[in-house]
Amino acid sequence: MQKRELEVRRLGRVAYADALFLQKELEAEVIENRTEDYLLLLEHPHTFTIGRRSKETGVLATAEVLKNLGIEVFETNRGGKVTYHGLGQLVGYPIYSLSPDREDVHKYVRDLEEVLILTLADFGIDAFRIEGLTGVHTTEGKVAAIGVHIKRWVTTHGFALNVNTDLSYYNWIIACEGEPVTSMEKLLGREIALSDVEDRIVKNFETVFATTRKLAEVATIYSWGET
Repeated sequence: MQKRELEVRRLGRVAYADALFLQKELEAEVIENRTEDYLLLLEHPHTFTIGRRSKETGVLATAEVLKNLGIEVFETNRGGKVTYHGLGQLVGYPIYSLSPDREDVHKYVRDLEEVLILTLADFGIDAFRIEGLTGVHTTEGKVAAIGVHIKRWVTTHGFALNVNTDLSYYNWIIACEGEPVTSMEKLLGREIALSDVEDRIVKNFETVFATTRKLAEVATIYSWGET
């Protein structure tokens, strides 16, 4: 099987609304052309996102508390419930065509988990799946959340890996199934450079998804949606 080309964009800190806009643009391109895939790696300002399976009670903070904490709230079309995005967290958005040879949503989610499990192992962290739950877990709690959307077999949304994340923000939501959360920093007792984690994510994504990186990685910050 011929390897697919993957364009990796390491974008730094991006507002959630801007990332949604870029995902929609690239989703339309991949649906139309099916010639290459994308992996966006970035960090969001403080944000709560509400997935399709979430209840209104998933966010515990009042509007006033949200304003004081500087947290935006977005309803999204991804799977899953409520989760947190914020500083020190590495977010990955694969815009990836599962057609024609990977048309299996459950396998796709398991493959994303595998990328994360391999990446955590690279840093000496033993991570695993839990039957019936989505995401990646450790003995100290959940370290990565996954929520995806599929349109015409093209993926958007993706994963959020707690690297140096301030876990106190999770106190204001009922995250996923309510399980405890942790971070790589907490597990290792030291801060980790996001760029080092990105390097391993890219390498493991290439391995699991049998892709080859296209030319140089893009690290430009764009102004999406502006006229």
